[in-house]
This record gives sequence, structure tokens and C-alpha cells, in this order.
Amino acid sequence: MKVRELKVLRGPNFWSIKRHKLIQITLDLEELEFKPTDEIPGFLERLQQLLPSLHEHRCSVGNPGGFFERVKRGTWMGHVIEHIAIEIQNLAGIEVGFGQTRGTGAEGVYHMVFEYGEEEQGRYTAKAAIRIAEALINGESYDLQTDLVEIRRLWTKEKLGPSTGSIVNEARRRNIPVIRLDNDSLVQLGYGAKLRRIEATITSHTSSLAVDVAGDKDKTKKLLQDANLPVPYGDVVTDVENLKESIDAIGYPVVIKPLDGNHGKGATINIQDWEHAVCAFYRAQKYGDDVIVEKFIEGSDYRVLVVNNKFVAAALRTPACVKGDGIHNIQELIDRENLDPRRGCGHDNSLTEIKVDDVTHELLKKKGYTLETVL
Repeated sequence: MKVRELKVLRGPNFWSIKRHKLIQITLDLEELEFKPTDEIPGFLERLQQLLPSLHEHRCSVGNPGGFFERVKRGTWMGHVIEHIAIEIQNLAGIEVGFGQTRGTGAEGVYHMVFEYGEEEQGRYTAKAAIRIAEALINGESYDLQTDLVEIRRLWTKEKLGPSTGSIVNEARRRNIPVIRLDNDSLVQLGYGAKLRRIEATITSHTSSLAVDVAGDKDKTKKLLQDANLPVPYGDVVTDVENLKESIDAIGYPVVIKPLDGNHGKGATINIQDWEHAVCAFYRAQKYGDDVIVEKFIEGSDYRVLVVNNKFVAAALRTPACVKGDGIHNIQELIDRENLDPRRGCGHDNSLTEIKVDDVTHELLKKKGYTLETVL
């Protein structure tokens, strides 16, 4: 087989006006044009063993197992690669389902099209699907897990975050044209007089002053305090001497975090003594010179979504944890918890993958545990 051309399609296209993200491969089957799947000994069995989940692909037969029936009766390799490309994305957590394979008019040359999640990931998927097909043809073993991990990594790296992604999905649902302007979160919605640009939750109507204030925890707190809203007592410090003075005034327990941090990075809560306060201070300074120290107030942590000055939704944020069973150690419990399909890297899913870092080891040490401790 030989790939004559690989195209990344964006927007309405020859194949579909609804599915805007397609990979199109012009594939020359060469000698395989005269060797459909039913003439390759053991091909179906090897395919079923490597990708048993392809049983769910109905194909033109119209029922589960339909694709395997087609392979058994004999189909061409472009059709097989199309289904492999779709399935390995699904196995990596990317929900896609569209694909087509059509002849070009030239002998043995086909256009093979499949839906992708993100561009670089889609290109990798195309090449991986061809490698898998070639291994199956030749009766060679294949490390599928490596491809699945890489597909997931590329998709996670490229895809829009949850905030931008939600806005873009809603825009597409309303048939508003969407153009991604960079590899981060800058997106154009619509054209001409109706054109708007967004970056994450910031739009062309968002006040720059409001963004600056919201990014400064101390300024935000003072504005809330001026509005007679309860806020924890605290101060901004830049060195250990100022930290000591502030804690003496506030009293334990305290919270120490970067002034302009986000996603909880560098934050330490419920600090009860000076030794841990100093460690927390230096941890926070890894993210910026200015550190905020506040009175710790026990309670629930909510993230609130406000759109056009109206409350829309709230999410309760809970720290990652594992529950012991008397059999497995803490590392095994973490690994098992991370198998939950709702957990993803960073903020790409409803729950975050539990990572073991210096903070994890410090918390375990306080309790007299290690990762090998059986709970």
C-alpha cells in the first residue's frame, strides 16, 4: 500500500456538510487491489483478536458484527483502514463515527475518509491505522496500547479546554461558523458584521479592567469586602519576615497561595504551624513573587458560572482521594481510581487524573504513610 495524499479537511466539504473535521487519504492498494480480505489467510481472526470492539461496527449489514461479516465475505483494505481509524480513536476516548471509502476511478486507488478529533492527532491516527492493517496482513504482532496512549496525548494537547469547547459546541449547534485562530483558545465565531472573537471565557465584549481585577486575588477580595460580602482576613507578602508578621496577626490555621495563581497550583490549606507555613510559602513563590496568606475557613469549594450577569451553574470541587479496602496499597488504589473513564488529563474531563507529586508525598508523610502502605 502507498499513501498518495493525506488531507486535513476543515468545515463543510465534499463528503459532508455536517461533519467538518475529516481526514482524506488517497490510498493506492497496489497488489492488494487483487487481494481482498477473504483471500488473506487468518486476517479476520487477527483483526478480531486485536480489535474485538469492532464488533459494534454495523457497516452496511446494519447490525452488530456487520463489519466483521463484510471482512469475512471479502472487502478491500481501504475500507478496513477506515474502520480501524475510527475505532482506535474511540478506544482512546475520542467519540467519532463517520467514515467512507470510495474509488477514484483509477485502478486500485481509493479515497478513504474518516472523522478526527484534532488535526495532529488525526494525522497520527491515519498513519497508525495503516500500520495496524499492514501488521495484520503480514501476521505480525502489534503494540496497540502505544498508539492509543499517543492518540490520547495528542488529542489532549490540541483540543479546546472545557470553557472554550462548550462555547464552540453551542455555536456549532446553532450553525454559527467557527474558526480556530491559533493552537490555544483564540476562536472566531461568524463572519463580517456578526464576527466575534473569544478566548476561553473572554469575549470581545469582556471588560479588560474586569479581567485584570479578577486575576488579582487581593484586589478582588477588597472589592467584595467593600460590598459588605464576607471574605477571609489576610495579606499579601513577599518574604518570610512579612509572612511571620501576617500569620501572627491572622492566627492559625491559614491558607497560603500565589497571588495570581489558578487551578489550585501552589496553594496549601489548613496550615497549622510555622514549619509548614514556610514550606507552603516557598511552594507558592514558584508561581510568582507575591503570595497571599489568609485565614483558613472550613467549608465547601464551589466554582460558579455567570453569563450576562446571571448565575447559570455551579460545580462542587472536591479534593482527590482514595478509599482503602485493606488489600491494596495507596499507589494501587490511585491507579485503580484513575481507570475511571470520567478522569482525564488536566481539565479535559469532569474529573482530573490523580497525580503523585511532592505534595502527595508530603501529605502521606504527615500521616505516617507511603505509597506502599496498605489502607
